[in-house]
Amino acid sequence: MMSRVDTDRFLADLHALREIGRFKTGVHRPTYTPEDMESRRWLCDRLAECGLTPTLDGIGNVIGRHPGAGPHLLVGSHIESQNEAGWLDGALGVVAGVALARAGLPVDVVAFADEEGHYGGFIGSRSFIGALDEAEIDTLANRTHGKPLRQALTEAGLAGKPRFKGDPSRYRGFLEMHIEQGTQLEAAGLGIGVVTGIVAIRQYRIIIDGMQDHAGGTTMAERRDAGLAAVRLLAAIDAEFPRVCGPRSTWTTGRITLEPGAPSIIPGRAEVLFQLRDVDPTIIARMEAALAALIQEHNRRDRCPARLEPISLSTPAPCDAGFQEALAAEAEALSPGCWQRMPSGAGHDAQWVARVMPVAMLFVPSIGGISHHWAEDTKDADLALGVRVLAGAAARILAG
Repeated sequence: MMSRVDTDRFLADLHALREIGRFKTGVHRPTYTPEDMESRRWLCDRLAECGLTPTLDGIGNVIGRHPGAGPHLLVGSHIESQNEAGWLDGALGVVAGVALARAGLPVDVVAFADEEGHYGGFIGSRSFIGALDEAEIDTLANRTHGKPLRQALTEAGLAGKPRFKGDPSRYRGFLEMHIEQGTQLEAAGLGIGVVTGIVAIRQYRIIIDGMQDHAGGTTMAERRDAGLAAVRLLAAIDAEFPRVCGPRSTWTTGRITLEPGAPSIIPGRAEVLFQLRDVDPTIIARMEAALAALIQEHNRRDRCPARLEPISLSTPAPCDAGFQEALAAEAEALSPGCWQRMPSGAGHDAQWVARVMPVAMLFVPSIGGISHHWAEDTKDADLALGVRVLAGAAARILAG
């Protein structure tokens, strides 16, 4: 079904893409910037060279469709980056798809727009599966500088283009290759991670109301300091969660905002962005119950009441068992004993595609576990092994 995957050309393509928006040893390609759009045009050219028919749609997704009869696989990821970030996050999965197409596999290759969330949550993959409507597009804006999404699409030359809707019946499923963005594989001396599932990410806003007052004239006994109340609550969460979490659970306080935010004014309001992650729904439920109980207990004891507002509540996305077996079999054939199964602690486009078709993910090691930073890197040998495993697994799936 396929010729041998050309790992030298695969690495050359990765390094060529790295030059678009290069920042130190990484890249700076935020969504819909000139650098991002240049990378999408570059990708369209590569897809055409492979015999695929490329389309750049109205949300910025690039899809290269195989002209032959099925069955087909969908392979890809994203190519925009976080600000001043790494060169492999996302790009690896897309260029791996190009390599599979060059090897003669009947694959469609996709680069989803804005997986990194500059304008919203997974808007490219959500658009592809029909889970993003025009009304939501009207509400979205850039998280850094506030530019409306509609304006960004116009400036990028995408306004008025139709949005491509994927047909799940065309595909056996979706494969996404990615760097691990952690240290497990490197620490264990392994080259391949077969992903068992993608974590749910539960994001909340915790709002704490106090009383704004003078920092010198108000005694400590009189104060209702929302900032200190936030610290007390977060410390209680951090103390309790280890009792209810799982072995790979994480929780993060991403931002604390105090109002009015002046050195001589007691904060009258605190807003906390808080997130928890796990791949097991039972553990997620346990952590959420503990969070609600901690806020209830805080409100019983503290003079500054807190309330919890959900922002986004994703669900875990298990990877297809048969696809996992294909990846595991190929990993064992090419690198015996040097692979493991593992969950993904990060979110990926695959978790949205999983709503309409089977998915699987393959991890390769991250040097030092670094990601979302320009120092992100992976050894060429690990990249080459990963794409060979992906190609072999894809051939197994398509032949099955």
